[in-house]
Amino acid sequence: MKIELPHVGESVTEGVIGRWLKQVGDSVEKYDALVEVVTDKVSMEVPSPASGVLTSILVEEGETVPMGTVIAEMEVSGGEEETPGDAQGADAGGEAAVMDRVGALLTDVAPVGPTGSGGAITAGAGMAGSRSGRYSPAVLRLAERHDVDLSQVEGTGMSGRVTRKDVQAFIEARGARDAPAADEERVPLTPIRRMIAENMTRSAATIPEAWTLVEADVSSLARLRERVKGEFARREGVNLTHLAFVVKVVAEALREHRMVNASWDGDAIILKRRVNVGIAVAAPAGLVVPVIHDADELSVAGLAKRIDDLAGRARGGKLGLDDVRGGTFTINNTGALGSVVGKAIINPPEAAILNTESIVKRPVVVGDGIAIRSMMNLCLTFDHRILDGAEAGVFIGDVKRRLEAIDPDMGV
Repeated sequence: MKIELPHVGESVTEGVIGRWLKQVGDSVEKYDALVEVVTDKVSMEVPSPASGVLTSILVEEGETVPMGTVIAEMEVSGGEEETPGDAQGADAGGEAAVMDRVGALLTDVAPVGPTGSGGAITAGAGMAGSRSGRYSPAVLRLAERHDVDLSQVEGTGMSGRVTRKDVQAFIEARGARDAPAADEERVPLTPIRRMIAENMTRSAATIPEAWTLVEADVSSLARLRERVKGEFARREGVNLTHLAFVVKVVAEALREHRMVNASWDGDAIILKRRVNVGIAVAAPAGLVVPVIHDADELSVAGLAKRIDDLAGRARGGKLGLDDVRGGTFTINNTGALGSVVGKAIINPPEAAILNTESIVKRPVVVGDGIAIRSMMNLCLTFDHRILDGAEAGVFIGDVKRRLEAIDPDMGV
């Protein structure tokens, strides 16, 4: 049986093999954790699809490969079913088997994305002095970045394959040109930091972004939360944050403004039927975006509990595949860090991302007078291929209207 790197979501095209938890020859039970994988969305453990013996490891630790790449092989115990791509007698038109905790294994489907269509890439003639051979995307990128002739690098991987660690050792041995000065410190990139950097660079390079800001008077929301937060915490066991109310009104607005709940697909715009709101969380290893699926169907109380659960598991590195896939819109609660104005980078392939900023009391004009009100800036970054300024303005205006219309005497 071939074991593939599972697809996490349409915006995640590749992953880094962090650490193999099983070795060749080990007996493995179904759902045992096989390998740790890092993407720009989540650090996850990939479970075994069946019981058996691990017979080969095809991708080494530290290598970056496209989602869907075959990373290992195992001999399945008697009675276990193989995936359609592995079974000799599988129907030609059968669907890929759906695995309870891994996702669909898509056999005979070449992965797509910026790294190409295969798990390993053949070095081209354009790399000066390189021998004809197969190298992983991570090896090629590192070699290109530091002008390394891969034919001069001795491989220590399986069958003499050159790994990323081999290239790094070669660079350090020759004295890399970008070695820091005596008064500097070089901090190696973690896999998740590298993935975030590459994903955000792709976003900035490929998406024509536009940005708009409106300010919302959330005085009624602030009074409501202050009135019920103590009783809510005792009843539900979680804190009632302003973010839960924001997610509620944003989800309702997304249901009405479908072009904002969409993605770009080259020659078409894909409108999403479900409203799945991602929440940006600053975890110790880096930024992750767990997803509240069908957020428009949840109450404020339900959203508060989902946000508490996802944020807690994100900071503890315990998110699963289902927690990060399928997002259609992202909210970045930068106000929690004291920010009052900010421009976020779109989480591709989504159409927009909303920054919710700090709630600040300040004097504003109300009618013909001046009053102290609780004000919050709403900052929307949007893909100008999908949305024009008028559509984005109507959407963010609707979010503002819904927030300002919250009844301070309502129940939660």
